[in-house]
Amino acid sequence: MKKLLGSLLLASSFAMAQNVSIEADQTAKYAVDSYQQDTIKALAKLVSFKTVAQQDVPFEKNPEFTQFKAYIKSLSESLGLSFQDKGYVMLVTLGNSPERVGIVTHGDVQPADATKWQKSPFELDSESKPGLLIARGTEDDKGPIATALYAMKAIKDKKVAMKRSIELIIYMAEESNWEPFRAFLKDYDAPDFNVTIDAEYPVVTAEKGWSMIKVDVPQTTATFRQPWLSQFYGGSFGSQIPEDAVAVIEQANKKLLGAIKQRALSHPQVQYSFDLKGDRLTVKAKGKSAHSSKPEEGINAIAFLADVLKGNQWPKTTAGLTVAYLNDLVGTGIEAKLFGDIAYSDTFMGPMTMAPTTVKQSDSGISINLNLRRPVGKTADSLQRQTQVALNHWQQKYQVKLDNVQLYFGEPMVVNNAPHVEALLKTFSHFTENKNPKPIAIGGSTNAKLLPNAVSFGPSMPGAEYTGHSEFEFISVEQLKLNLAMYTAMMIELGNL
Repeated sequence: MKKLLGSLLLASSFAMAQNVSIEADQTAKYAVDSYQQDTIKALAKLVSFKTVAQQDVPFEKNPEFTQFKAYIKSLSESLGLSFQDKGYVMLVTLGNSPERVGIVTHGDVQPADATKWQKSPFELDSESKPGLLIARGTEDDKGPIATALYAMKAIKDKKVAMKRSIELIIYMAEESNWEPFRAFLKDYDAPDFNVTIDAEYPVVTAEKGWSMIKVDVPQTTATFRQPWLSQFYGGSFGSQIPEDAVAVIEQANKKLLGAIKQRALSHPQVQYSFDLKGDRLTVKAKGKSAHSSKPEEGINAIAFLADVLKGNQWPKTTAGLTVAYLNDLVGTGIEAKLFGDIAYSDTFMGPMTMAPTTVKQSDSGISINLNLRRPVGKTADSLQRQTQVALNHWQQKYQVKLDNVQLYFGEPMVVNNAPHVEALLKTFSHFTENKNPKPIAIGGSTNAKLLPNAVSFGPSMPGAEYTGHSEFEFISVEQLKLNLAMYTAMMIELGNL
């Protein structure tokens, strides 16, 4: 990755055979030369606001959101851009043409576990790993916001003539609640074509549908003389591959401990710890967090901890049934192949993925959340039926009734014949030396689904690990530089379509 970016950002990359207009190429170089450090400074300020949704604090009364919006307003106006506050949505506009290009992003972020970061996740850390800018939101999506604002500033400085205005659309609840954005769009004259900067390069034209299977395993009160599971829990939030999980076994002994340790050897990618005190054994698994749309990039601590416990026939306690559910219906794979007949795949979009993201234990039982990303190829109704059949069979097998069953299968998105795809591919090719880039599909899901002719353009490079939602989120200085160049040129190219 480092070698790739080093070659991409040589000065000569701005003087390649002109795939984009000369004006776009020269303005992109000006943006990098003039505003790279300002972009980093703005990013440092943006990540300092803890814009995480809180159930007990309404959006409009949350000071972190209020201060974030005030900073966007102040920065935009200082850059000579027009600003409109629409509540959950901010509009920052360059130009006066009624014909517009929409650049879609979001200012809210997912939670972060401060114990897993060398500095606060809400402080830009450029020292722990030289060359990286580490903080919650650097990749998803505050880095793109800062980059877009300074791309617009460079275009304004150079007085580039464009037929279309550029409208940066910053939504403040993308990570938690899409309903306010849907309400906003009812009265908003959306641009004819839009670009989200919340995914990957070269151009995303298809997104899987965000989906969920959530069940509660009811609380049991029985105790046993044989080894039994009293606790099983893990995960942080619903769209993160969990890197931590814990199981507690009562009536344990050294023989059982040895058997579990032996099984753990088959998962060298997972860090396990074992603590036997008296007859209580605590087993912890540490994997690797990742965005749940890319489960292949994480190591799922919940799934692998359940698998390590698979070799024992556990009594049907709440935690014991939870482990059985995870092993029988989920396993350590990511393609839902154990969950009845729901697994399937699409040639372009790939397979449906499934990952347990949270297992939460309370006095009433254990809640298990599975996050799925589904391609085209099956209807939501058929998936609902197949899921229910699998759940019914499992409940019959264990003679237990799962509570609060919640099934949701979101619609996948495929954009065909969007008028700006070729211009985006051309821009990517020009700055990366990739001579033949093609549109791609992702696990999704971005606000592109809600806008006309919306595709995604960065900020993550193809083949690079996406760190948004992880506990080590970063963007490299070199990637930020490349994004600033590409976003500047992209706005000019699309502004003159």
